[in-house]
Amino acid sequence: MTAARFLVVLDADSTLIRNEVIELLADEAGRRDEVQAATEAAMRGEVDFAASLRSRVAALEGVPVSAFERVRARVEPTPGVRDLTAAVHERGGVVGVVSGGFHEILDSIAPDLGVDRWRANRLEVADGRLAGRVSGEIVDGAAKAASLLQWAAELGVSPRATIAIGDGANDLLMMGAAGLGLAFNAKPAVKQAASLVIGPQNLAEVIPLLP
Repeated sequence: MTAARFLVVLDADSTLIRNEVIELLADEAGRRDEVQAATEAAMRGEVDFAASLRSRVAALEGVPVSAFERVRARVEPTPGVRDLTAAVHERGGVVGVVSGGFHEILDSIAPDLGVDRWRANRLEVADGRLAGRVSGEIVDGAAKAASLLQWAAELGVSPRATIAIGDGANDLLMMGAAGLGLAFNAKPAVKQAASLVIGPQNLAEVIPLLP
C-alpha cells in the first residue's frame, strides 16, 4: 500500500453523523429517555464509558435485528461530511472512523460517506433479537487512541500528520494522540482540551486545516 500523506480520524455519533445511534435503537425498545440521559453523562465524562455502554446496551435487550434497517433509515449525515472526505482524498489523505457505536449501523453508512476504514462495537444477537450485551472488547477512549496510532503506522503516516475529530470525553485520548485534535459539536471538557474548536456544525469547516 502506498503511504498516505495524512490521516483524519473521526468519532461517529454526533460527529460523522448527527445522531446517537444507541438512542435510535433505544426508541425501538421504548427506553430512549433513560438511555439518552446515560449517554449524555458518559459524553461529559461523568461515568466510565465502558460501564455506561454495557448498561445502555442492556436496555436494548429484546429489540429485533430488523430494527437495524429502520435505524439506518433515520441516520442523518453531518452537514459537510462528504465535502470533507472528498477533500481529504484529493489531498492524498485517508479517512478513518472509530466509534463507541456499532458496526451493525456503521458498516452500511461509512462507505457511503467516503470513509476508508472504521472500527466500532458489535452487538450480541440471540434468536434474531439483541441479547443486551456487547460482543467482544469494548471500543472505549483508549481503543480509539490505539486505533488512530495503529492506522497511522499501517499507512506510513507520522502521528504528527494525523487529525482527530470528536465531541465527547471518550474522544479525548484519541485527540491527544493526534497531531491536531479538533472539538466538533463538543462537550465543554472536550472544547477545553482540544487544539481547536470547530464552531459551526458543518464538517466542511475542517477543510482549510488539512495539510
